[in-house]
Amino acid sequence: MLTAIVGVNWGDEGKGRMVDLLSSQYEVVVRYQGGNNAGHTVINDSGKFILNLLPSGILRKTTVNVMGNGMVIDLEHLYHEIQSLQEKGIHIGLDNLKISDKATICMPYHKLLDELEEDRLGDAKFGSTRRGIAPVYADKYMKKTLRMGDLLSPDTLPHKVAQIVEWKNLTIQGGYQRKPIQAEDMLQWLQKYGEPILNCVCDTTQFLTEAAKTKNILFEAQLGALRDIDFGIYPFTSSSSTIAAYAPLGAGIPGHTLDEVVGIVKAYSSCVGEGPFTAELFGADGDALREAGGEYGAATGRPRRVGGFDAVASRYGAFVQGATCLALTKLDVLSYMEQIPVCVAYEVDGIRTDTFPTGDRLVRAKPIYEYLEGFHCDISQCRTFDDLPKAAQEYIRYVENAVGCPVRYVSVGAERDAYIVLES
Repeated sequence: MLTAIVGVNWGDEGKGRMVDLLSSQYEVVVRYQGGNNAGHTVINDSGKFILNLLPSGILRKTTVNVMGNGMVIDLEHLYHEIQSLQEKGIHIGLDNLKISDKATICMPYHKLLDELEEDRLGDAKFGSTRRGIAPVYADKYMKKTLRMGDLLSPDTLPHKVAQIVEWKNLTIQGGYQRKPIQAEDMLQWLQKYGEPILNCVCDTTQFLTEAAKTKNILFEAQLGALRDIDFGIYPFTSSSSTIAAYAPLGAGIPGHTLDEVVGIVKAYSSCVGEGPFTAELFGADGDALREAGGEYGAATGRPRRVGGFDAVASRYGAFVQGATCLALTKLDVLSYMEQIPVCVAYEVDGIRTDTFPTGDRLVRAKPIYEYLEGFHCDISQCRTFDDLPKAAQEYIRYVENAVGCPVRYVSVGAERDAYIVLES
């Protein structure tokens, strides 16, 4: 069984929590795209963990975790992330972590360039996390990056670094008028943070090809459909493909196909960063929802923009993800509401639309809100559908009908066991 867990909206839907939950049924968990520009928060018996690069399955002793070729890996960040987990008693080694030799290394100068460009853009900035993601993906497609496998060839690495640094300084020194970077500094950085994980770097394509013959594999995405480089709210997107269809490619087994796609959607909307967010709530309503949901970025700590459930965006996101079922997260957050706001349609240039627009039409879109009855009680101890109050049951059925996809999982709290499985 090959299953992908993906975000339906703008990211921050709760994918890490669902991967942690479902990983008990899978022997292998794979991250197939992105870098450390988003965080997956997992709360289990061992405590609270925020993972930026490592697959969320790393918290289970029975799971082998793979960082696929579609990822961009900041070695320094990975080094500290591993250290942090090990200090909390989480074992990490060759037996449970494998890093693709084809994955791209995110270098210090990528972060520098990210910062310099966001500063140059000023008020027109994209809302980057400033962690070098766009610059490193740009360099990847320029064929001017280092890959994890290059760390295994120390004899040729200095020459490769020198060539790239010379090219990079044309932009850093000549374009941004900053001090040039030094090849020796980059080599020392690679040695310091690369050597501790060298034994985990391998041909993950070979490993996954064999594993797919007999094992269940779970593919973990970062961010959501609306941050996809092709299908998202371009240019306010990530620089990688967050779509489930990319999972076999970014994992390293492009000849395989998925059996199931679990689309993660919040019971309301949240968004970190710039760009159009039609369902956004402002003022006291937005503040109350943000505080109730603890909506602050796991990777950056930035306050998230929030809004009611967006039926238009969620239907589109589930479609491009090819979702076969949904996991509805944070339903318990809505417990304080007497009435629950739902964005049922958009108005674009005076015309109502149920179809997600793109480009400038999306920028001009205005939300059309309706309100559903609130359940106004604590549901965190509910463990079956029948345990839920009628209004909460009706809200779940509303989401199913609005998105056109069945809800299979509902989370009613942050703890590992605070969820409900709906019968098919």
